[in-house]
Amino acid sequence: MKVKNPWHRPLIIFIAAVIGAGIIIMVVIAVVQNKPLYQKYKYGIVLDAGSSHTSVYIYEWPAEKENNTGMVNQKHACNVKGKGISSYSGTPQKAGESLKECMDEAKKTIPNYRHHETPVYLGATAGMRLLEMENKIASGEVLKSVEKSLQAYPFSYQGARIISGQEEGAFGWITVNYLSENFRTASGTVGALDLGGASTQITFVSEGILESPENSIDFRLYGNDYHLYTHSFLCYGKDQVLKLSLEKQIQSKLNMTDNIILEDPCFHPDYNVIKSFQSVFDSPCVKKVDQSQKENTFSHKGTGNWNKCQEAIKKVFNTSYCRFSRCSFNDVFQPPVEGQFGLKQNHPEVKEKYLAEYCFSGTYIITLLEEGYGFTSKDWKNTKFIKNIRDSEAGWTLGYMLNLTNMIPAEAPDTPLMPYGGYVSLMLVLSLLIFVFLILGFIFFRRPSCPAHKEII
Repeated sequence: MKVKNPWHRPLIIFIAAVIGAGIIIMVVIAVVQNKPLYQKYKYGIVLDAGSSHTSVYIYEWPAEKENNTGMVNQKHACNVKGKGISSYSGTPQKAGESLKECMDEAKKTIPNYRHHETPVYLGATAGMRLLEMENKIASGEVLKSVEKSLQAYPFSYQGARIISGQEEGAFGWITVNYLSENFRTASGTVGALDLGGASTQITFVSEGILESPENSIDFRLYGNDYHLYTHSFLCYGKDQVLKLSLEKQIQSKLNMTDNIILEDPCFHPDYNVIKSFQSVFDSPCVKKVDQSQKENTFSHKGTGNWNKCQEAIKKVFNTSYCRFSRCSFNDVFQPPVEGQFGLKQNHPEVKEKYLAEYCFSGTYIITLLEEGYGFTSKDWKNTKFIKNIRDSEAGWTLGYMLNLTNMIPAEAPDTPLMPYGGYVSLMLVLSLLIFVFLILGFIFFRRPSCPAHKEII
């Protein structure tokens, strides 16, 4: 007669329990490890208050960080109707009112639960720099108006200010290189040129010693340090240079006759428009005329001669004096241009005004690059004219947002329970243990019971 071992049944139950628990643990870990992760996004709004118009840009980036700089992409853009905010110096309250339509769009675009933590920044550029030069009180009233308007929205208002020309150039450089993915590779960076209505900027990495500290700015992005040369020429945007050119022609004829006719080689031959002195002399970039002459008019007549046009434009650059080892123009230090460049120019809608000025603008761009910045024929193949890169505008606002994300706290993202390698290793160990216990269970289950001892009488 066979008698079962007293520990046989409990051992089988224990092995079965271990196998069952192991299977349950494996299933739970697999479910948790492979559940879809919810992608959290943060948002930021930057308003570019330029000389001719204002644009509102909405950016988004994953809440987690990459090397201390948020991965930012342009989500939406809205152009404010009307002129730039500097044009409202006489009626500053309208500056804030002009932003309503685009800010309402921003409110709809960004999820409600993110409104309170979405930062809003307004950066005013050359148009407001000129207004501040001419009338500091008026520029302050305009900024107060836009500030009041932006604070009425449920976003986190972070300020409205006039950014410097150096900041505008440097943030534009960040934008171009970020969108070109130059920060993630060892291919090097490209320089950035920006031509607006009231100013122009040049920015590039320079390996040499910069003789003027005011033209130097440093950034740390994606774990790398960048030492930049940057300079902004206020009054050398295409609109202001046109005023400078016309002012020089008017001044040369001012005392000769009351009926001034300007034969302008930078405009096509069929162009003939009567203009007021006020349209030229309303800018702080040009020399003033007597108050009594501001109501005067002149005849602006085109003759269409490229060579003479370039000669006229060259007169706005002062290259007669340089206190450094080398200069661009107007006694501004500039090291030799290096590497590739991206040139961003504003492309307004095709209107009669812009069509008439295309000849002037094209000639000015070439003259600025060659006579101003020192580009040569060999540099042209390394220069690209751009507006958008990867569906984002190549302006300063994205660079501004990229830089500011260093001040925005990072959220802890939803991460897997463990690294993928650890997950695979744990699954293998658990599978092996379950297999071992299955073998042991099978052995003990099949093992015969001990035979009972017979009594010998």
